[in-house]
Amino acid sequence: MKPILIGICGGSGSGKSTVTEQLLENTGDARCTVIRQDNYYKDQSHLSPEARVKTNYDHPFAFDNELFIDHLKALKAGKSVEMPEYDFSVHNRKKETIRLEPKEIILIEGILLFSEPRVLDLLDMKIFVDTDSDVRILRRIKRDMKERARSLDSVIDQYMATVRPAHLQFVEPSKRYADIIVPEGGHNKVAVDLIQTKLNHILAEIEKA
Repeated sequence: MKPILIGICGGSGSGKSTVTEQLLENTGDARCTVIRQDNYYKDQSHLSPEARVKTNYDHPFAFDNELFIDHLKALKAGKSVEMPEYDFSVHNRKKETIRLEPKEIILIEGILLFSEPRVLDLLDMKIFVDTDSDVRILRRIKRDMKERARSLDSVIDQYMATVRPAHLQFVEPSKRYADIIVPEGGHNKVAVDLIQTKLNHILAEIEKA
């Protein structure tokens, strides 16, 4: 049986990663793997560090969708891929890649998954993590300052200039494509447990095949 591709979408700071990590932990990495859209930001080696900062990372054009879609198709066909790794501290890809092997369940996480029709066509299940905007901005400030070496002012400026407008233009409208909407992200234990039950059922069916 071909791998099952499950898309997990939602705004920045919505709790996508928490939901994804919980499903991965519950399912086990022997049967489940994760591919993150963030790693598919376009290579910007040709740009100066100052120019990279000005890139709108919340717009679909910021992503290398051709490579992303090629990798999703390869994984769905049972082939391994060399996933790029993005370094948020320098706004560019690392030289190293991460080898991803196809597993029975492939979790795909990203803010703009559902805004790309070709990605939607590849997904077997679509989950949208829906969280209030005030909660999302607070989570983003905490994450970017701690994990991505950003200043408070830079996080707020980016949120107002690109994150919020892109959320309203691209992310929020894409919610209509979701099969399942999870309010409050990983804190919604009931929703995560229901999704996990579905994954367990899928795995049981694969074992029977």
